[in-house]
Amino acid sequence: MQNKKLIYGFHSILSVIRSNPSSIKELFLDESRNDGRMQQLIKAAEEREIKFHLYSKLRLDQLLPKTKHQGVIATVSQQAEKFFTLEDIVEKDHKDDPIILILDGVEDPHNLGACFRVADAMGVSAIVTPKDNAVGINATVRNVACGATETVPFVTVTNLKRAIDYLKQNHFFIIGTEQETKNSLFKSDLKGPIAIIMGSEGSGMRRLTRESCDLLITIPMMGSVESLNVSVATGICLSEIQRQRQLP
Repeated sequence: MQNKKLIYGFHSILSVIRSNPSSIKELFLDESRNDGRMQQLIKAAEEREIKFHLYSKLRLDQLLPKTKHQGVIATVSQQAEKFFTLEDIVEKDHKDDPIILILDGVEDPHNLGACFRVADAMGVSAIVTPKDNAVGINATVRNVACGATETVPFVTVTNLKRAIDYLKQNHFFIIGTEQETKNSLFKSDLKGPIAIIMGSEGSGMRRLTRESCDLLITIPMMGSVESLNVSVATGICLSEIQRQRQLP
């Protein structure tokens, strides 16, 4: 079991069953649950001939200690993991105005999962993060993302500045989020191919990342709160980008 990747939660497991059923090797279900959500998951598994086992809640807790697994856990083939490069995204994306979300050092898996969910909703082409000092996709991220890790490509890079330079060479406009700038999100031109950078939970963007931006913007704060959670700020920024693109 330790050599296999575990995922959990109804949303994340149903998403994998529907999008990539061959990657699921086994399902472990709470034998005490017989509600509608469990029946829906069992039906989806049976239709795709995915075998499942009924376990006690205690045994499920032993598989994933201190985790709110909702009574559903699955083992997924490591070989099914999808790996993307930045070149894959840029060369294969045929959208007129692609959006790439860059997370500069986000370390909280709940934040990354929420960013995945927002990115899926807002039509983001990929999420890019540095390989070091940042959280990767794990079981918590998948659970919070509610299936979005299966739909939004995830790219890790060893050198974020080099990745940004590559995007610039391919005509992406690089926008960074910064509290101190006077450039308002709502008064900035956000059309065309864009890579938007969100900084880490504590210190924001690193210096080299900030210096690589074509434009720094801020979300105007109209209340007493001084800052926003990174996933909330991501949602506001991506929503404004898409709002501008819907204008005639």
